[in-house]
Amino acid sequence: MTLTRIPGIGDVLLKQLVAYSGSAVAVLNASGAALAKIPGIGSVLVNAIISNRNECRTAAENELNRLIQTGGRAIHYLQAEYPSRLRSIPDAPPVIFARGTFTFDNPKVLAIVGTRQATSYGKAAVESFLEQLQEFRPVVVSGLAYGIDIHAHKTALQLGLETWAVMGTSLNQIYPGPHKSIAAKIEEQGGLLTEVPLDAEPEPSRFPARNRIIAGLADAVFVVEAMEKGGALITARLAADYFRDVFALPGNIGQATSAGCNALITSNIASLASSGSAIGLAMGWTPDSVAKKVSKSLEIPADLSAEDANVIKLMLHGEIHLDEIAWKSGIPVNRIAGILLNLEFAGHVKSLPGKKFAIRD
Repeated sequence: MTLTRIPGIGDVLLKQLVAYSGSAVAVLNASGAALAKIPGIGSVLVNAIISNRNECRTAAENELNRLIQTGGRAIHYLQAEYPSRLRSIPDAPPVIFARGTFTFDNPKVLAIVGTRQATSYGKAAVESFLEQLQEFRPVVVSGLAYGIDIHAHKTALQLGLETWAVMGTSLNQIYPGPHKSIAAKIEEQGGLLTEVPLDAEPEPSRFPARNRIIAGLADAVFVVEAMEKGGALITARLAADYFRDVFALPGNIGQATSAGCNALITSNIASLASSGSAIGLAMGWTPDSVAKKVSKSLEIPADLSAEDANVIKLMLHGEIHLDEIAWKSGIPVNRIAGILLNLEFAGHVKSLPGKKFAIRD
């Protein structure tokens, strides 16, 4: 939190500093000479770190205390609690601020985004698709904005699905104001999260930036209605860049709120979404009731090596992403890929869309 406050340190550079020095504390305690040896760090940034670190540390400590007092928490990218899906994207925020009842280990996460000028067609699609997806129990992620976003949150709450709201403002500045009551309900059935520190002034640039978090948190992004330009299309393109599955609801030609979705489909960025069940099938999701029965009956083959067995254990509760397997096992991604390939050839695991793996039934 201290490093994020120092002028000139962005998300990528912060991670470079920490990786080279060993920890955030080591960066802050380093001498000017030691900092100058880090590749890509010039004298301007060295001076910025040295001259601002004490003031920024005090401000960060004060903010963290206030955050905890209001039921929030700060989670940095090296902590196990940090969302593993989000950690895998190159521009993931070093620190996120969260408040609610959620954890980030749900095996199925669907982002739903769309225009603020939602029509009855789009709202009805959100309701229908989520009703069909209810048996899979996915987490529904969106941005708390007017239109499709807030309708996705409301529908998820009504269906008893966990929902996460990714905000472009701080936790103590709910925006839009009329959504404060919905935000309170989301905290009880999921949570609010943001990269924006407490009391930070609202900035228009923060709203497009939060789209990368929505895309990074999800296994798949469903664009319900979108104009030719806008945040929903940004989220969809980011999701494709992050190797997430993207789905779009087709609409009438000539309808402004469907132009973006139709463009995503015709350009092969998104798959045409005809129903919630089709999305669940495309994602290889298992209904929650079935998954629980299967997980109870699964056993680890006795002939596996200790390393292979540890990888299998990570799949006992359902499908899991390749990056999460590497993170939780402590095995480099390139080695994990080979281990999974061998386990797949041996008939122990199966590969799923989106670089996910599960125990073969």
